[in-house]
Amino acid sequence: MSPSVTTQETVVRPPGLQLTINGQICRLDTGSSVAPTTTLASLLREHFALTGLKIPCDQGACGACTVIMDGKAVLSCMVLAVEAHGHEILTIEGLPSDDCIVKAFAEQSEPGYGTALQCGFCTPGFVMTARALLDRVPSPTVSEIKEALSGNICRCGCYAGIVQAVLHASEIMAKASAR
Repeated sequence: MSPSVTTQETVVRPPGLQLTINGQICRLDTGSSVAPTTTLASLLREHFALTGLKIPCDQGACGACTVIMDGKAVLSCMVLAVEAHGHEILTIEGLPSDDCIVKAFAEQSEPGYGTALQCGFCTPGFVMTARALLDRVPSPTVSEIKEALSGNICRCGCYAGIVQAVLHASEIMAKASAR
């Protein structure tokens, strides 16, 4: 019979986190209550009270939790908080109120296309996805807009109005840069 071997469990604590959120450096110490399995979405909502993003599916299927990380639209429910360490995060709260996307969504009500928002639950995700698209492609085609927004769900069915809002925001940007 072999002697019994006693193993010690090693407790691994996540390192302290540092993120830049909406232009502000945010730090969480190692002793904070952030579990290694905490998602970026939960971290933003629960630790930083940034509740504009929603977490209805928590499976990356609806786009309501979209934020911009290092210039790219990401589903924050699919990113672990520890993976965001050292990255730059932009949430809906970080956009200025006069941002062309925000204004275009608020103003969209063209006949034949309808409104870009109805209940508003999905709007932050669509706005952030559209913002990332226009940062990358300032004058997108309708096909490019539809492709970029394809991961976002609007239960009210405002898709035509949302596409029109993104087109309108693109036009606003083009006029502003022509000056």
